[in-house]
Amino acid sequence: MSEERLMSKKKPAYPISKKLDAYLEHYSRKIEIPIFYEDLLRFSGSIVVYDSNDEDTLWVRVYYNEYERVEIDLSLKRVYSILHSDGGESIFPFLNVDAVDYCTFGNSKPFRIKVRNILNDNFTYFYVKRTDASRVYGLELEHMLSPYNLNFLVYKDTLIEEHIAGIPGDVFIKDFLPKCSESEKSQLAKEFVKFNERCMIRLLGDMRSYNYVIVPTHDFDHVVYKIRAIDFDQQCFEGKLKVYRPQFFKENYRMVMLVKEKLQRDSVDQYKIEERSIVAKRILSSGNRIKRLISISKTDYISTDENIATLAHHIHDLTGDIDFKKCKSMGDVLALALDFVKRNYQDVSMKQIIENKIKI
Repeated sequence: MSEERLMSKKKPAYPISKKLDAYLEHYSRKIEIPIFYEDLLRFSGSIVVYDSNDEDTLWVRVYYNEYERVEIDLSLKRVYSILHSDGGESIFPFLNVDAVDYCTFGNSKPFRIKVRNILNDNFTYFYVKRTDASRVYGLELEHMLSPYNLNFLVYKDTLIEEHIAGIPGDVFIKDFLPKCSESEKSQLAKEFVKFNERCMIRLLGDMRSYNYVIVPTHDFDHVVYKIRAIDFDQQCFEGKLKVYRPQFFKENYRMVMLVKEKLQRDSVDQYKIEERSIVAKRILSSGNRIKRLISISKTDYISTDENIATLAHHIHDLTGDIDFKKCKSMGDVLALALDFVKRNYQDVSMKQIIENKIKI
């Protein structure tokens, strides 16, 4: 199925509501920053950025007038300090803004900032984007329901995101996967099943191969691979359930085939159950924070009425839960989806306790 039929052609950016703004301030996500997304758009020219194979990366390196560059560099150093340090200026003499890149592809059109420590040449990236409520919900849910913590800041119409390190999924599938051992391929198949399940549970859409990264970690005598989402633009927007399942995108075809080649049906089911249980535990451990976020999302407008009705219908068909037919917002759908996973986990856990005659 082509993405043009699977997904809407363009998703609008939704404003931050007063309740969500208060939530962000409460959890120290809302911090005054010295530069806005619109300021970075004042570049006077650009050049195409090519990769090591001389292929267009779809990023352009922008440059500014000399008098503006000094001010922009200083502001970007201050953003780096707020994001990664104490917000002070003592580290400024040791920092250099090596590059400001602009992506012309996709909805968010982000700026990618490369900041280097001149004492040791270590460098890192962060991103400057337009604020979008969907993306903020996606970042917060990833922070609470995935194995990874995320650092980001919101100030008015500007969103600052830390860089998520890893090998882009499309690059990995093309250049690294063919070189993997059979055991590594089996592990990657397992991780894709769990990633697929996690995205569906928390309604994170559009996980085509270039919207996630593969993270290799060396552990004794082997390499452990994990899959991390890096784009949260399509959180709770689309109406078709398939959009929230990475397996249905053609860019992930090789990963889907890997699952078929390496895993038996029972193993796939086992890994799905494992991931649902882990997500359920994270929901329970997140306590009031996730309850507050979900409560806010119920009153927020982050999708169309048609998408809400379609997705609620699809999930009702999948779960048999009649309450999905009563959903009036994407927040309602998300709340029920997470509650369904949590209740199933608690019911199974209680059944096991009773069967094993464990006294509470």
